[in-house]
Amino acid sequence: MRYSVLAVALAAAVTSLGVNAQSADSQELAALKQQLAELQAKVLELEERTDAQSAVNVDTAEALDKATVGATKVETKGGIKVTSADGNFEANVGGRIHFDGYLFDRDLANTTGTTEFRRTRLTLSGKAFGWEYKVENDFSGSSPTDGYRDVFIAKSALGGKFTIGHFKPYRSMEELTSSNEITMMERPFASATGIYNGRQFAQGIGYLRSGGNYTVGVTGFNLRNAAGPRNEGVGASARVTFAPINNETSTLHFGVSGSTENLNKDSATVTAVANYAGRRGPSQTIATTTAASGDSVETVGLEFAGAFGPAFFQSEYANATFNAPLGRDREVETYYVMGSYMLNGGHRVYKPATGVFGAPKVTDKGLWELTARYDSIENKDVAGLEATSTTLGLNYYINPNVRLMFNYTQGENEVTGDETGQYAVRTQFSF
Repeated sequence: MRYSVLAVALAAAVTSLGVNAQSADSQELAALKQQLAELQAKVLELEERTDAQSAVNVDTAEALDKATVGATKVETKGGIKVTSADGNFEANVGGRIHFDGYLFDRDLANTTGTTEFRRTRLTLSGKAFGWEYKVENDFSGSSPTDGYRDVFIAKSALGGKFTIGHFKPYRSMEELTSSNEITMMERPFASATGIYNGRQFAQGIGYLRSGGNYTVGVTGFNLRNAAGPRNEGVGASARVTFAPINNETSTLHFGVSGSTENLNKDSATVTAVANYAGRRGPSQTIATTTAASGDSVETVGLEFAGAFGPAFFQSEYANATFNAPLGRDREVETYYVMGSYMLNGGHRVYKPATGVFGAPKVTDKGLWELTARYDSIENKDVAGLEATSTTLGLNYYINPNVRLMFNYTQGENEVTGDETGQYAVRTQFSF
């Protein structure tokens, strides 16, 4: 089109010259006309070439589109994701490294400060013909099966999702929060770091349904994890959450959960244990239901949490009855109050699909977070059988994949009078 406009302009110019050049030599006029004809021919030739090239470009674009639609898709944002051309298969590769170091402010207990890999995990997850799957192993475990974490298949149905395999029962808000996103380096006593000691993962089937501000989850499971002995013990749990306020800057969360664990043939002994001065520090057993008893443990938990701008708080209360065949059953009560504040912007994100809080979204400037928690666990039927811990911390989110953590925990064991403290640091990388 631009060549046609040029030709018209030239023609108009030459016509004007012709009008003013009536007195000019006829041979010069004929030469100008000849040049104009040659120029018009060249313009037509250029237009034909341009049209042909445009057709080639269109054909090339269509061919590229067809090739893209029929090719395997690879994405590398935040991890590695591969999707088959037909969309029936999907694989995601992820992992985490949590490297810890700690020193103890010794009191009565014998403790040893050191370094360790708290977690070194590789995760493969994805979809196959409408089924989800996840295989996660922690190489910090003492054996291959001891390292099993989430190992399951899942299918969406009946308005929710069914999960079959090895996973966490639906109970305890902090327990269901990813270790990449917990506020403190270790979880409180209202989780497997306490009242559900040694029972973080179980083998069974679960159903979870969620909406924009609620979740309903139920689980039926065997009383073993991948590394535990075969047994006929069974358990069941349920958790319901509701967030009456949930927008980009403000969230208010309520939750309730219940769990029953019935020991049977070859079941392991079930205990509640308090590591009151941090991981690898001194511990105190709070209650026990022995394997040989065939009795059960029933637990009820309450949750209250919220995030408003840079401020975040979370609290849980749990009451468990450890039954015994002889003598009095033991009632265990535990609770914690935890809070944090982002010093330079940021906001802890709520995950309505699971009813837990995640880490804040990190920008290129990084984020600083002050943290604090008070934790208590007590056997209500044995006087003085109690432990508490107070933890102060600082988190630095360097980018979405890297976080540095510092915790100081002051423990107190009412049984022995021990008041050991712990200084702990973590370098965390996840993708």
